[in-house]
Amino acid sequence: MQFRDLKAQYRALKPEIDAGIQAVIDSSAFILGKPVTELENKLAEYVGRKHCVACGNGTDALQLALMAWDIGPGDAVFTSDFTYFASAGTSSVLGAIPVLVDIDITTFNMSPESLEEQIKRVISEGKLTPKVVVPVDLFGQPADYDRILPIAEKYNLKVLEDGAQGFGGNIRGKLACSFGDMSTTSFFPAKPLGCYGDGGAIFTDSEEEDARLRSLRAQGKSPADKYDNREIGINSRLDTLQAAIILPKFDAFVSHEISDVNRVADWYSKRLRCKFVTPTVLPGFLSSWAQYTVLFDNRQERDEMQAKLKTADIPSMIYYPRGLHQQEAYKWMGLDDSLYPNTVEATKRCLSLPMHPYLMEEEVDRICKVLLEE
Repeated sequence: MQFRDLKAQYRALKPEIDAGIQAVIDSSAFILGKPVTELENKLAEYVGRKHCVACGNGTDALQLALMAWDIGPGDAVFTSDFTYFASAGTSSVLGAIPVLVDIDITTFNMSPESLEEQIKRVISEGKLTPKVVVPVDLFGQPADYDRILPIAEKYNLKVLEDGAQGFGGNIRGKLACSFGDMSTTSFFPAKPLGCYGDGGAIFTDSEEEDARLRSLRAQGKSPADKYDNREIGINSRLDTLQAAIILPKFDAFVSHEISDVNRVADWYSKRLRCKFVTPTVLPGFLSSWAQYTVLFDNRQERDEMQAKLKTADIPSMIYYPRGLHQQEAYKWMGLDDSLYPNTVEATKRCLSLPMHPYLMEEEVDRICKVLLEE
């Protein structure tokens, strides 16, 4: 059994994926070939943004967006404490300071109450200039933008949606990666829409931001002459081969994978809610289920269950074993666990189970049998 079965997906889409790869090889247009532009256009239309700029990976997508806003030393960038390191690390690379925000334990997403508390604290201290909020659409569910966006507007902050795990989710039909001033996603293979390597994208409605992002992803080149660099950028392009792989996967993603993965989630929840804290999807929200994460009563129970699953050859993962404030790279901040009670609680109790659109009900039954047996 696979945690996320990319082989099953490839078997289902093999003719289309193979044909796309062969077409790129035949054309030899390996850098910024036609499939890249086609993918950018399709993704922008799907999400509901005017522009999509493909790039090398999800981390670069976040960094490029912050670069386009000239984020740097002295700036405060607010993001979740319970997420992958890139959500905060990209601001650190640019010399800005990430300000970590606790989560809502029921959704694992940024707590709006904690966000406003942290903004007020930074303002009162007067050492940093609040600039950007980076909410994370964790495990497939969009963050609570109904509450986050008004807070950002109140304090005149830009919002950069980190939709690496949320692509395909929505709030009352408004799709993930359409929230905030800019948004990003990742095409890492295990993400809801993944490629066969690294890849990412940035979404914006601004003509100016679109042009600058395309320059920044190509070392800061001018639109007319790639050997005339107007500013310092990075080298971050989505390979044509990866775009050709994503295109048929995107069609499957839209046509059936989102509904399929939600059906799998329903199978899990119906079987497990009698014993465990199963994921909460807020009313009006749809998750793309990057992960299906349950909460146990305590760390010991969680760890024992993970070992039990391993014995039964069932993979599981702990996302995440520590909050960002507990990472070695941010220990200099001196942030105590008491500031992030929900993050700390989640790290002790969370366990993610196999989850993907090609998971069969009998496989879910097998997993749940191990979880439920005394």
